[in-house]
Amino acid sequence: MDSQENVLVNPSSAEVTGNQEEVVNAETTVAAVEQETAPASEAPVASEASEDSVAPAAPKTYTTKGEVLERVKEIAHSEEAPQKDEVDYLKTVFYKLHIAEREARLKEYIDGGGDPETYQIVPDPDEEAFKAEMGIIKERRQQLFREQEAEKEENLKRKLSIIEKIKGMVTSPEEASKTYQEFKALQQEWRDIKAVPAEKANELWRNYQLYVEQFYDLLKLNSEARELDFKKNLEAKTRLCEAAEKLADEPDVISAFHQLQKLHQEYREIGPVSKELREEVWQRFKAASTVINKRHQQHFEGLRAREEENLEKKTALCEKAEAILAEENKGSADWDRHTQEIIALQAEWKTIGFAPQKMNVKIFERFRAACDAFFTAKGEHFRNVKDAYKENAEKKRALIEKAKALQDSTDWRSTGDKLIALQKEWKTIGMVPKKLGDQLWEEFLGACNKFFEARNAAGAGQRGEERQNLEKKRDVIARIKAVAEEGGDDVQQKVQQLVEEYNAVGHVPFKEKDKLYAEYHEVLDKLYKELNINVQRRRLSRFKDNLKQVAERGEGALDSERARLVRQLEQMKQDVQTYENNLGFLSASSKKGNSLIDEMNRKMQKLKDDMQLVKDKIKAIDQENVAKE
Repeated sequence: MDSQENVLVNPSSAEVTGNQEEVVNAETTVAAVEQETAPASEAPVASEASEDSVAPAAPKTYTTKGEVLERVKEIAHSEEAPQKDEVDYLKTVFYKLHIAEREARLKEYIDGGGDPETYQIVPDPDEEAFKAEMGIIKERRQQLFREQEAEKEENLKRKLSIIEKIKGMVTSPEEASKTYQEFKALQQEWRDIKAVPAEKANELWRNYQLYVEQFYDLLKLNSEARELDFKKNLEAKTRLCEAAEKLADEPDVISAFHQLQKLHQEYREIGPVSKELREEVWQRFKAASTVINKRHQQHFEGLRAREEENLEKKTALCEKAEAILAEENKGSADWDRHTQEIIALQAEWKTIGFAPQKMNVKIFERFRAACDAFFTAKGEHFRNVKDAYKENAEKKRALIEKAKALQDSTDWRSTGDKLIALQKEWKTIGMVPKKLGDQLWEEFLGACNKFFEARNAAGAGQRGEERQNLEKKRDVIARIKAVAEEGGDDVQQKVQQLVEEYNAVGHVPFKEKDKLYAEYHEVLDKLYKELNINVQRRRLSRFKDNLKQVAERGEGALDSERARLVRQLEQMKQDVQTYENNLGFLSASSKKGNSLIDEMNRKMQKLKDDMQLVKDKIKAIDQENVAKE
């Protein structure tokens, strides 16, 4: 056997058993193909496929968790070796059925009139039993893995011993013919020994092939027998080539790949063919193998791509659910809106296929955790709302009792203030359910209306008087406007008389009070501003005219007058400061407070105008003193 027959062992079926999961390496056959054409001293081609290449063949369909649990118990307590694919499949099916049952119970609870916020998830004994049995299976698989590793080490020792024996045969060429039967027995023993440690398999196989080839080169068999052996091997390998080529039409990619592994195992156990045909036969078998391996690789690449895409979609849904959970819910409308969004995300989740096996359970647990946390928070919120509703209803009933106790009172002012205070307090109390809230409000409003209707009936005459006062004050405002338009030296005196007349008029209707007040002071502010400017100008002019007369009184008359004005100015500054301080304590939150602020601002502005007049007088005295010098 020459180097062309040096086929790389298939880790799943001949020499190499990988980790405890024992998965098929999708590129082993390609490596074997390339190895057969390489010298025995070269390293074999590395495998590229992942452990995910194995898929369960024709999995059984389970319809209940009980069936799954029975199968898990059977695996856990039987002698059969637990297969990773079947265990993972059973786990996926169990939780799919488990989640479906839980959702069905929730739906039945809601359809029966139950409140989804108060629904409690009951622990499932089947799930606990399932987890316990899976723990047993996990321990069995770990034990099996340790046993397999020990067996691999023992197999390695046995195969190293076989190599040493063949090596001894190669070093004795004259004994080759005699030891041929022993050599064939060693080959058979080699084939019977199965898995060895993966890291030793390739080097072990190369050494074995090297000494097998050397033995065949030394073996001087009868030419006719050798040719017959070559012919028989050629027929067998041709049959394997045809079988491998037919696998290209196999619709089940996984099945085709597994069948190819068996063909490779058979191929490597068949002896050599004649040297001139070796390359041709091997290239044919290699070409057929490449087709199957490419299909297998593309199948799992597509599967992994879809699973990664599904993982991205599910991760996005998790992020959306977590974002909804983080949002603040200010009221029932927000809770209802977010609930619909969560339900929509759950519906979309069901349309997405599986994520990669290592992440499938984790991503589901992440999504379920966000949804569960949302509905838990929602249930807590509405329990608190119900408690608050109950407390608010009790507070409103207490106000109703107080209003009813006051509804027949004839102490119009005091009782009216009390009822208004109760109405303000009512507004500070939180919400209650709408139907009950409408009922309580009608009862409270009825008590208040009974009092105010009686008060209105008693105060009908007073309102007529207030309407008359309104007309009188409007007449005064019109006359003030007319005086402002006429002008004249006695404008200020006339305005002052009209102001006194306005203030002497009694109350006006409450609804007209603010509007009338604003109109009245708008006219006065404009008029006083114009009058003040003219009066100040005239007063300053008369002061300047009198300065000469003051100066004739004596040498220090002007200085005395200036000192008096300075003292007057300082007093005015203190008065302005007092006004400003008082304004700082006032609040404009009420209409009354606002009107008081306006009045103080007007007085302060008049004081500032008078201060300016005093400053101008001091300046005029200084100019007169300069002129005298």
